[in-house]
Amino acid sequence: MQLLLVVVGAIAVTALAHRKGMQPSLVVVVLAAAASFIPGLPRFELDPELILGVVLPPLLYSAALNFSFPTFTRNLRPILGLGVLLVAVSTLATGVVAWWVVPSLTLVPALVLGAVVAPPDAVAGLAVGRRLGLPKRLMAVLTGESLVNDAAALTIFTLTVAAATGDHALFDNPVLLFAYGTVVGCVVGFVLGAAVHWIRMRLDDSGLETALGLVVPFGAYLLAEELHASGVLAVVMAGFVLGHKNTEAGFATRLQARQVWATLDVLLEAFVFAYMGLQCRFVFADLPAGSWPGFALSAVAVLLVVLLVRPLWMFVVYGWRWLTHRLFPRSRTPMPSARQLVVVSWMGMRGVVTLGAAAGVPESVPGRETIQALAFVVAVGTLLIQGPTLPWLIRKLDISAPGEQAEEEAEGHRAREVAMDAVRREMAGLYRQPPPGVSPEVVELIKQRYLAAAKARRAVDDDMDSRVRSLREASVSVRRTLLAAQRRALAAARDDGSLDDETVRRELDRLDYEEAAAMR
Repeated sequence: MQLLLVVVGAIAVTALAHRKGMQPSLVVVVLAAAASFIPGLPRFELDPELILGVVLPPLLYSAALNFSFPTFTRNLRPILGLGVLLVAVSTLATGVVAWWVVPSLTLVPALVLGAVVAPPDAVAGLAVGRRLGLPKRLMAVLTGESLVNDAAALTIFTLTVAAATGDHALFDNPVLLFAYGTVVGCVVGFVLGAAVHWIRMRLDDSGLETALGLVVPFGAYLLAEELHASGVLAVVMAGFVLGHKNTEAGFATRLQARQVWATLDVLLEAFVFAYMGLQCRFVFADLPAGSWPGFALSAVAVLLVVLLVRPLWMFVVYGWRWLTHRLFPRSRTPMPSARQLVVVSWMGMRGVVTLGAAAGVPESVPGRETIQALAFVVAVGTLLIQGPTLPWLIRKLDISAPGEQAEEEAEGHRAREVAMDAVRREMAGLYRQPPPGVSPEVVELIKQRYLAAAKARRAVDDDMDSRVRSLREASVSVRRTLLAAQRRALAAARDDGSLDDETVRRELDRLDYEEAAAMR
């Protein structure tokens, strides 16, 4: 009952925030934190494994489904720099400062805290960036970072917890453990994604295919964790595989899955931020009596480190590259502008992984209550500080890319040309060998309608003349054949790099709706 009330309340607040033009995550956290101080309100607490194993996998899987693997590989260097190296640096910096300023924490538990607060949650930042029109490449880097930084942080978290409790991980060597978790996690995700795609292509039932897709993130996560590998990377790889193969699935499956995952994203994100806020009073109540003055100073110091380490990393690592690029403009590597670097450096809000990892700190770790309270301060503090100021910063620096709209229109025009070339080639075969019950005249009529629709940049409607209506089933078969040819041509253009993945996805969405209209 409590879970249901939290979910309903979070959805209602999210809807209200959207209507008022506010950031839903920020509003939900603030209101939930205030509600936690209601007298007599019981503590709502979930098992940390439930948070990391139930909430996180579908969020990552949905993001990977809608993110291009070719785009990920093209931006691999900055993604790994932010998603792996920065996480390690943030863990070390935060841990050392916490060890210095928090008397109750020794070095290893302080590093546990550093691993807990290291990974940013890109949900809120990406939503703001998407709404305010950040450049596509910048959004691609931030999305890719969000897909790998959780795996890096949770791996470091496992190592530090094992060191703090005296337990042994699968490998004592941290580099070997990280390599094993990465490789095996990716292999598990790839194999599972390929197997699910093989099954999906033989089901021929959109409901069953969507239901199978809902199981994938949990199966990938649990299977990889059973093998002591990275469940997060397994989920991401499975999402990449099935997202890349999505063009081969039926149109009804794609349309259905798109709505299902969008709904799940909203539901889970609202729940996570509501749960975070509801822990406010109870987290601080667990602190030892009389420790508030020292804790407050320590919390401010740790929060400042978390806020500053990302901008400093961007300045040190990317500053000299940006300067070199300016001095030697013939460099082949495209560099973001200084304004873009500033915005990226301020996208460090913490969220679901920090919350789940903090709850998952074992009781045998010294200073567990302090670690959880500091992690809560960091998560809520970054949301309250960076959340409201990020939109202002983006508008102030004016880093939107107005030229991208023209580029997108040109790319869309090229995609439609690729699709119509496929129609013409397929039509040539249909002229030579029409399907049963379809005359060449019907084929010609459908061809002319496709060409007219492409010229007018609109989908083909079902306003056929009487000659075609009498042959509806046959003509629908022809149209589906042409749509399949267009999808194959667009997927091939995406794979060879001649078309951008986002453009191809938009065109594929249009073809799905066109096929849905044809089937009515």
